[in-house]
Amino acid sequence: MTARKPAFTAVDGIDGAAIVAAARTALASIDREARGGISHWDASGLFGEAAVAGDEAGRPSARTLLLLYAADLAFRLRWEIRPALAEGRGVVAAPYVDTAVAFGRAAGIERAWLANLFQFAPRPNQRRFADEAARSRRGHGFVEFALEHAT
Repeated sequence: MTARKPAFTAVDGIDGAAIVAAARTALASIDREARGGISHWDASGLFGEAAVAGDEAGRPSARTLLLLYAADLAFRLRWEIRPALAEGRGVVAAPYVDTAVAFGRAAGIERAWLANLFQFAPRPNQRRFADEAARSRRGHGFVEFALEHAT
């Protein structure tokens, strides 16, 4: 009998609340015994620190925010995603690479630079897109953060 590869699902989109809702739905589709959880952006706390730094620290460029996102994603992979997958548990990354790439492209950053930046990230075996805004509340996702804080 061959062991099944654990589910690694990426949920991407532009609305933080919609991404969280879609991630919960994706996690619910994994057998309860095999659930490893949801890996949310800013697990490393980098963006929380940037938010409290204040205006005296300066406003980061879109490229700087993407570098921070890549560092946070590397943290999530090391401490949340890969350990869950190694234990045979399914995990949902919310958001993952496509959200950051879409933000970068919208900010005018070259496709090749973005591909190089995120080449370390393994491909998920499932992808979901939260393509509509959550109507109940304003989300606090990466895109909202970047639009509020970038120069």
